[in-house]
This record gives sequence, structure tokens and C-alpha cells, in this order.
Amino acid sequence: MELTGPGSRRAVLIRALRDAVRTGRLAPGTRLPAYRTLAADLGIARNTVADAYAELVAEGWLSARQGSGTRVAHRAEPLRPARSAAPRTPADRPAHNLLQGQPDAAAFPRTAWLAAARRALAAAPNDAFGPGDPRGRPELRRALTDYLARTRGVRTAPGRIVICSGFAHALRLLFPAVLPGPLAVESYGLAFHHGLLTKAGIRTHPLTLDEQGADVAELDALPGLQAALLTPAHQFPTGVPLHPDRRAAVLNWARSSGGYVLEDDYDGEFRYDRKPVGALQGLDPEHVIHLGSVSKSLSPALRLGWMVLPERLVDPVLEAKGEREAWAGVTDQLTLADFITSGSYDRHIRRMRQRYRRRRDQLIGAVAAHAPHLHLTGIAAGLHAVLQLPDGATHSDERTALRAARWQGLALDGLSGYRHPAATMPPRHGLVVGYAAPSDHAFPGALDALCRALPVEF
Repeated sequence: MELTGPGSRRAVLIRALRDAVRTGRLAPGTRLPAYRTLAADLGIARNTVADAYAELVAEGWLSARQGSGTRVAHRAEPLRPARSAAPRTPADRPAHNLLQGQPDAAAFPRTAWLAAARRALAAAPNDAFGPGDPRGRPELRRALTDYLARTRGVRTAPGRIVICSGFAHALRLLFPAVLPGPLAVESYGLAFHHGLLTKAGIRTHPLTLDEQGADVAELDALPGLQAALLTPAHQFPTGVPLHPDRRAAVLNWARSSGGYVLEDDYDGEFRYDRKPVGALQGLDPEHVIHLGSVSKSLSPALRLGWMVLPERLVDPVLEAKGEREAWAGVTDQLTLADFITSGSYDRHIRRMRQRYRRRRDQLIGAVAAHAPHLHLTGIAAGLHAVLQLPDGATHSDERTALRAARWQGLALDGLSGYRHPAATMPPRHGLVVGYAAPSDHAFPGALDALCRALPVEF
């Protein structure tokens, strides 16, 4: 929220809150931040917030009760914005963001990142600002070699790491120039990636999922298959890790067929209730392409990722990468290298792991209290959980739950949206609940809105 416009800060805040309630961005029942919290966020006096809340309570926009804080008042009918043909603006966005895959943007370590940037630029050699190496800066590749070995069990060398702009960029470099396909994928995954591969002319074959992860035995029945794209540590989005027997089986398939396993290690740093699941790449570096990025751990805005490649694929990937316009920025690469080697990255990961674990625990407690008939899965790791609808639920039931969420001002995805269009396994229905994106002061309100949207019975 920004306090812009004519009048005192109190008047501007009152107008902004009225508008948020009127347009539905603040749904009925939403708990507002405490005076001190909102004042600190906006850089205004605590009394200014208290006075604004008091006036809106008197007008009926808000309600206040001892022990439950200040909330948006309930109404018999929702307030709807006037119809308009104007394009949507940021003000039209839902009040609460529980979409998966987005870290807490407010938690980006600005001070530590700025310090790393200063050190990196001061120490950078002159050639860092010349034509460069298509592999990426050697400082970052060396830092990643040590970091991935220490934290994920990856076995590599700086010369086998290629820096890219993220996971989607890695797919574009690999397909079809390096790997012409076809490709096996999991029956549930990110539709954007499936679409990207389809546009590249790559046929994708979905593998059945169960409580042990992808059924890799199905690979043998797919002739001509060149690669399999898996999320072994934490299946996306269902959350199950690939069973050890299946980890061994998929590597045996790669060795015997001459194919490759693409390992999407999208949130390997965030584990809560189980021992770390090491990278598949450490078991067979010549048949596994390990893919990672900082989009979940730091920010997707940095556009920094990496490919850890089998030796024989390095040159073909560099040829596909081509001219410098497709390369990640040098200054961000240098900064990330310093951020890792100085220990700042480890400290940030530890801090965020604790924060996200607290939020996950709050989510578990809230669902248990308000909808004990619903089951959360995928909670041992990552930045999201799947709230499964009971057996017998249909796609229509999932859509009803999503409509209830939108009524409460929630941005939320249904599990059906992640199903591969050619999947043959029985469909699953539920809500994919991301608990990382809201700031600390906004998360309780988002959780309250989610609980109001959950079906009390089924």
C-alpha cells in the first residue's frame, strides 16, 4: 500500500483502506495488521494508523473486538466495483496471494545483497566487463561447484556448469537443439513448462504418479525416448520424493538407453521434517542434468539459474546459447558468487527455512482446526502444500472451492491446473496453497481468508 494523493497521511490512509474494501481487495473478515506493524511498513506514526482504524470502525467499514484485532466488517452482499472496460491494474489484484512458487519478496536480503555487490564490484577483474564466457562468470561457477557439492551432493567442476536465466531458459537451450525429444514428464507439473516444450516441437509423455513418485518403470514402454524430466527431491506439485528404488531404476534406464534424466531441483534448500534428499546427479553425473536457480531461495527477479551438465553436453549447450544477448548479467553473477562464498546465502537460507516452517505449521494448525476432514500433503519440504479434497471429489467441487477462495480475495490454484493434458492416471482434486509469498504481517490475514473459504463439510 502506498500513501499517495492529496491530504494528510491519515486521510490518504483512510481513502486507501476504503477503496481496498470497496473493490474487494480486502475481503470481509480479513484481519488488518496491528497499528505498529502497518505504521512501520508505511513509515508513518502509530497514532496515524490508530486514528484511521478508529474512524473506519465508526463508519462501519471495519470492526474491532478485544482480543481479535481489527477486521474488515462483514456484509450481507459483497461490495462490487463499478463495471468498466478499462484494463486491469495492480489495484484489481486479489487481497491475498497464496500462489505457489513465489518467495516472500519483502524478505529479500537487501542489505547483505548490496554489501556483496560492493565487494564483488571492487574485486572484479577488468575482463569481467568484456565479452565474457558463455558458460558464465568463473567466480560464480566455482562458488556453485563448492555450494552444490556441500548442500546437495552434486559432483561437478566449474567447466561443466553453464549459467542461464532460470529453468525455462535452460529448457529452451536444451530443446530441441541439444535434445530433440521425445521427453517423459510427470503427470502433474507446471503447465507453462509443458507448453514451452510443445511449442518447441517436443512430444511429452506423462508418467503415472503415486505415493512413491513417478512410475519410472513406464519409461521402458516408450521407444525412442531421449530424456525424462523429474522432480526427485520434492515432486511438483504433489510433494512426494522419488522412492530410492525408483531413483536407482531411472538411472539404470538412462545408462542402458543412452538417455538423460533432467533433475529439476526447484526447492532443494527448504526441508523441514525429514533428512535431506540428496541430488540424483551425485549418483551418475554423466547421465543426469541438474537444473537449479535462485527464483525460490532469493527472487525470480534476479533471473539467475544454472545447468550442471554431463561433459559431452557442455559444447552443444554453449553452441545453442549463442550470442551474448541471451546471457545473464555479469554484475548479478558476481554478486551471487560473493553472496555464496561469504556465507550470506547460507545464513539467508537458514533464516527463510525457519520462517517458512513457521508458516507451514500455522497452515497445518489452521486446517486442522477449521477443516479436519481435509488432508494436507507435501508438507515436509518446499514453499507450498496441497490441500486434498476428499475421495469422491470432482472437478466441479474443486472449481467451487476456488470460487469460494476468490470470494474471500484469495489468489489460489487448483490441482487440476497442473495435470498433463495427456495423463491417463485417475485425476486428483485439491487446492495448491503457497505459504511463502505473503509478508509476515499479511500471512495471518491470508490464512484467515483461506479458512473461511474451506468447505466445512463434504
